[in-house]
Amino acid sequence: MEIYHKLTGVLDPKDVLRDEPLSQHTTYKIGGMADYFVTPRDIKSLGAVISICRECNIPYYIIGNGSNLLVGDKGFRGVIVQVFHNISEVRREENRLYVEAGALLSKIANIALNNHLKNFEFASGIPGTFGGAVMMNAGAYGGEMKDVIERVRVIDEKGEIKVLKLEDLELGYRTSILTKKPYIVVDGILKLETGNYQEILDIMEDYKKRRTSKQPLELPSAGSTFKRPQGHFAGKLIGDLGLAGFQVGGARVSEKHCGFVVNTGEAKALDVISLMEQVAHKVEENYGVSLEPEVRLVGEF
Repeated sequence: MEIYHKLTGVLDPKDVLRDEPLSQHTTYKIGGMADYFVTPRDIKSLGAVISICRECNIPYYIIGNGSNLLVGDKGFRGVIVQVFHNISEVRREENRLYVEAGALLSKIANIALNNHLKNFEFASGIPGTFGGAVMMNAGAYGGEMKDVIERVRVIDEKGEIKVLKLEDLELGYRTSILTKKPYIVVDGILKLETGNYQEILDIMEDYKKRRTSKQPLELPSAGSTFKRPQGHFAGKLIGDLGLAGFQVGGARVSEKHCGFVVNTGEAKALDVISLMEQVAHKVEENYGVSLEPEVRLVGEF
């Protein structure tokens, strides 16, 4: 109860939920209860929540729209902090965009389009938020966040706001310094270029067609389940083994794109984990290639 009183001391009580099912907040539609689920309204209150969790030694995890997460069936013992919706301002500053952590990449791409700014088209169909995209150096169709980020601001381990320039972020393939240090993105600056509205729109539409024709967007998933192994494509390796449609419980290797593990309706987190382990074992056994999860595992399994 003490943590509840502390949280409601800095947030509106209706922004502090107890025993909230995380299946309602992830694109996988999977996950048990979080002890506390909070939605700060601004960067200042986000900082206050983080400070409270650290002072009380309560585990916490920051989420956007839950697009790259597999939450355990037993939920999360601690505080889930959602920045999606509230902390999501995007505004133009000449050929740059100021972006808050909870802004959807699709929203950012549309604002860039409407301001005739190019080079963010690659992210227009990625179902994530800016903060998560920076952490994972999200990318598609030959573009990555590292191509467009100028700097970001984070809350560091001391609870202070710190500016990280591009070179400080250590952005690599689906990784960054944010995966190694307890930094939390609050906002950042994207440096783009002036372009032609119609050309930008055409590229975005092309990517959308490719995505909808090749990816199983009709079923809940967390996007690409495995990272791309060097020199290979995870989906091709899995498909070549005849594993399209392979199913464990309610989790299935998508027939449309074998790099996706989808929730057919009633999948449990353990179904997904078991399927991933079996698929990875078969790939290693047959090709000597190790598959690493791209989806992030959160909570108790």
